[in-house]
Amino acid sequence: MKKLVLSLAIVASFFTACSSDDETATTTTPVVGEISGDITATKTFVKGTYTLSGTVRIKKDVTLTIEAGSIITADVSNGTDVIIIENGGKVNFTGTAAEPIVFTEKSKTNGSWGGIIMFGDAPIVSGKKADGTPITTATSEDGTNTVYGGTNATHNGGTMKYVRVEYAGKKILDGTSEMNGFSFYAVGSDTVLENIVAYKGADDGFEFYGGTVSAKNLISYGNTDDSFDWQDGWQGQANTNWYAFQTGAGNYGMEIESKGVNNSFYPKVSNITLRRDANTGPETAGSVEFDAIQFKKDGNGEYSNIVISGYTNSVAATTAVAVRIQDAATNTNQVTGGKIKILNIKIDGTTPQTGVGSSSFTVAFPAANLTTSTTATGASLTKGAWSTVDGTDLLAKL
Repeated sequence: MKKLVLSLAIVASFFTACSSDDETATTTTPVVGEISGDITATKTFVKGTYTLSGTVRIKKDVTLTIEAGSIITADVSNGTDVIIIENGGKVNFTGTAAEPIVFTEKSKTNGSWGGIIMFGDAPIVSGKKADGTPITTATSEDGTNTVYGGTNATHNGGTMKYVRVEYAGKKILDGTSEMNGFSFYAVGSDTVLENIVAYKGADDGFEFYGGTVSAKNLISYGNTDDSFDWQDGWQGQANTNWYAFQTGAGNYGMEIESKGVNNSFYPKVSNITLRRDANTGPETAGSVEFDAIQFKKDGNGEYSNIVISGYTNSVAATTAVAVRIQDAATNTNQVTGGKIKILNIKIDGTTPQTGVGSSSFTVAFPAANLTTSTTATGASLTKGAWSTVDGTDLLAKL
């Protein structure tokens, strides 16, 4: 087992006479060090600059704290750099708007490391057995082959506030499995996710694999697959203020699926802005994965106060739309069944409102479940150092 290494480069203190009563002041220089190996005991990394080396696993019954203002840098030459919070482990990554906790990569090339992966034991539905009963566990698609899913709806993986992940989405271990900026496997509702940024990754910005966790104030910027993605019956109920800006290459703004299971529950997200920059194409040339929102395999949910802009791609007879229903089962079970609600959507430009993945069916939302608005505002986020990368304001086009 690897040991956690922390090398202090400089810890300097000085004392200054402040007044006649000989008060003293102390200044501490931020540390420089390394984060590596299994975290087997609760540990705090004070504000500093750290190198991430290899696979870091936060083990069960352990909390890893990294203080606000810290910068953690992965290096593609290391092989596989990734942070994995195992079920039962916790993180306390609590930054501030002025001093976020930043995970980046030395070469600043997307797909250079594995991002942050959290596992829990909250409920999932990953399919159906032959007798129709739900499958409630699954094996992760990140190359680690970790089993996730359980019955603990209030699983608590800790807190992430004002955290930014840059240049993630690496293929790891088996050479084909891709990581996202943030991957949440069966994460529960007591986990706190607020003011988080996924920046220029080579897969999805955020992906939820079942679970009950909710997330507030998210930015997915320049990720080459989907900005937001979920499956396995994710059912977070208190999600709000999600912003996607797709530039250069990107697939769906939101890709929504449920493994072909017609669940009675669904997630809710309010205050959403999905913007696609001019000349942005899908990740793979010739692909038709370029809609703002796609529902497939019984994906569902309630989404409100939405602004969509810039989705104008077309390939042959397929043109980007605001909302695409990909298959007939999703149309029957979720649209007609009243479990997809798109409320107060504003579509800028000429993007068509809805589309289908096949000519074998047509989409007809119940009137109350697809409503348009000229005054929808979308996400509301406050600028700061947390939303600025190398001088670029990620919220400039919000």
